Amino acid sequence: MSNSYFDAVKKRRSVYAISKELPVPQDQIQEIVEQAVLHSPTSFNSQSSRAVVLFGEQHDKLWDLTSETLRKIVAADQFEGTAQKMAAFKAGAGTVLFFEDQAVVKHLQENFALYADNFPIWSNQSSGMLQHVVWTALAEAGIGASLQHYNPLIDEEVKSTWELPAEWKLIAQMPFGGIVTAPGEKEFEPIDQRVKVFK
Repeated sequence: MSNSYFDAVKKRRSVYAISKELPVPQDQIQEIVEQAVLHSPTSFNSQSSRAVVLFGEQHDKLWDLTSETLRKIVAADQFEGTAQKMAAFKAGAGTVLFFEDQAVVKHLQENFALYADNFPIWSNQSSGMLQHVVWTALAEAGIGASLQHYNPLIDEEVKSTWELPAEWKLIAQMPFGGIVTAPGEKEFEPIDQRVKVFK
């Protein structure tokens, strides 16, 4: 078995100390996201996943609006930690926004009523697979990233700011950039407690 795939998977870590200096051109990041969207699996081949890539000022705008949204709900005397997080994300070069198109999900529910309750679950699973593919490919390109979830607090403002379809449901945000500080060693629970094999 080739180890190249798992070598790439092992490189995927949460990197929080990122910069605006990218080791690859923006076009290469766009291609990573496009290829991931094209080839990540979706239930019933629904192709429900959507992505938006923000660079530069557009990326900064996202974390500014997120910060202002949180400022309204986080106590002033507790906001410093939140502000530091927002600044760390904004320090990156870009963000990938992951969405699922609810019009597609609804269409599947109407046409395959037997599985109606499962389609939102499968949609989220599809998004998770897409996120992993993008994250791993970014890591392989030497780009640090982490996965954030400020939805649903910022959903409507994000859709309004970038004029996105109302049916797109925001699932996650992935700020990325040059790696300033690599993550430390990862600790693992014993694998025999996590995987059972019966022969």
